[in-house]
Amino acid sequence: MDVENLSGLQVDRAEPSDWPALAKIDSVAAAGDHARRDSIRRWCAQGVAVMARDSSGPLGYSVLEYSFFEQGFVTMLMVAPGARRRGVGAQLLTAVETICTTAKLFTSTNVSNHPMQQLLQHAGWHPVGLLHGLDEGDPELFYLRPSTRLRDATALGGSTTS
Repeated sequence: MDVENLSGLQVDRAEPSDWPALAKIDSVAAAGDHARRDSIRRWCAQGVAVMARDSSGPLGYSVLEYSFFEQGFVTMLMVAPGARRRGVGAQLLTAVETICTTAKLFTSTNVSNHPMQQLLQHAGWHPVGLLHGLDEGDPELFYLRPSTRLRDATALGGSTTS
């Protein structure tokens, strides 16, 4: 996958060597969270991270895994603080929708994360459940992307593993 849109934004799979640049634009990793840095390194090494960039460098990334009941799950979607509200998140969602090999694609976000909820709703995702107990006082809201936008995994001969 290597997609470039008219605004010069390119979206492709992150390489293992991309993890330090992604850690710099990730607000949690950049604030010193070593566990997040380790996750970014692992996601890049496993080939499950998709990166959006322009001529200035990385602007955001998304992670697509299949460990949620063997369905596609967007584990992470991060846009650099200076690149937010410019369509980067929407492009990353479109990219993971395109490469997802299962009939269902899920993600989740905290109830307090209104920008992510707005992005998902504008992209046509539907809320499907609420989970208490992950982050104290801030429940996790789960979303499902209707399969009409996803490729049919069986028609492509795909599997439910990455």
